[in-house]
This record gives sequence, structure tokens and C-alpha cells, in this order.
Amino acid sequence: MPLTVILAECGLELIPEEIINNPAIQKNIKKESYPSKLLDNALHHSAMGKLNDVTKRGRPDIAHLCLLNALGSPLSKSGNLKLFIHTLNNKIYEINTEIKIARNYNRFKGLMAKLLIEDKIKTSDILLISRIKKNLSELLKSIRSEEIILFSSKGKLVKNHFEVFDTNLTKNYVVIVGCFQKGFFSDEILSLSKKIVSISYYPLDAWVALSKVIGYYEISNDII
Repeated sequence: MPLTVILAECGLELIPEEIINNPAIQKNIKKESYPSKLLDNALHHSAMGKLNDVTKRGRPDIAHLCLLNALGSPLSKSGNLKLFIHTLNNKIYEINTEIKIARNYNRFKGLMAKLLIEDKIKTSDILLISRIKKNLSELLKSIRSEEIILFSSKGKLVKNHFEVFDTNLTKNYVVIVGCFQKGFFSDEILSLSKKIVSISYYPLDAWVALSKVIGYYEISNDII
């Protein structure tokens, strides 16, 4: 079975209405520019102070690095990856692993803003990213996973891949990696599984943790 990866609580959103008129927002926003419509902490930090969950918001760069890592992996190239992104606003999108995510960050921001506005990214003949009209619990039920693993520095430490994955492709695993700057999973995410695993003595950036998790699965199943 392919490994299902969910990048949870991604800081991907359009600029919220409550701060749209802030000078820091107006300085950068342009009517015809998709990238300028996306909330970005690097540009809008001074306007974001009163937003809820501010430490998880406005970080499209984290999602960018995670997607580049996942889609560029042997796991993805071998057809053994199913990939979803889940936003803080509880929108879920399925990523077609044939997509070529832009390496340029500004182009990526434009793609994500277009996705949030239109709910899909497609070419003339293929759907590359599509909105899943379900919540996470409903999505997991539809996947029929045999094991759901949350990865966090607060979890139980494991020291090798055999402690995480079986050495076959028949078990239907779902792994959930937090796609945010700092903090911990929300109660909604924590309710999905009691298995919380740490893969390092140190807190890891999301894209580093994701790469390590994917590497464990590739080693366990001889995907090179």
C-alpha cells in the first residue's frame, strides 16, 4: 500500500478580512497578483499580532519545503505516496504526485493562493490538486488505514525504522506531520490517534521530520 502522508495544520490562507486594511497588508497587496493575496508572516508580521493561533499562521514557506521534500522522494517517484495538505482553516487538498511544484517561492505562493480561491489546480487534461470536502476524521475513515501515526517531539522516542513501519507494503499506514512553525497539534488532530512518535532527541523542522519519516518507510520497504 502507498504511504499516506497528511501535512497537518498548514499555515496556508488568504489574508483575513480583519487585517486586510492594515498598512502592512496594503503595502504589498496587488489586485492582479495571486502571491500577494496569501498571508505571509515575513511580509505581514506587524499586522498579525491579534490573530488567533498566530504562531501557526502565515507560513507558506513551511508547506513549500515539505511538498518539495515529499514529491522529490523515491517514495513519490515509485508511486508509493498519497499526499494531503490540511490547513488551519480545516480545508483538505489531495496532491496529485505528478505535479511539479514550483521551486520559486513566489510562484508557489501564487499557486497556493489560486488553489484557495478556486479549490483546484488543473491543466487541460489532469487534476493536480483538488479539494476534499471532508473533515480529517471522515478522510481517515475513507482511507481505511490500519495504523495512524502522529509525529511530534513530544511523542515516544524511536531510534530506527523497524520501530515505526513493518517491512512490507501491504499495511495501510497514515502518518501525520505538523506543518507549522512551533507549538503542538490541536485537540482535533490529537483525537485521531493515540500513537505519537518522536524520531529525534531534538525538535525538528517540519520538512526535516517529514524527510526522515519518508526515509524510514523507504528503508523498511527497500524503495531506493
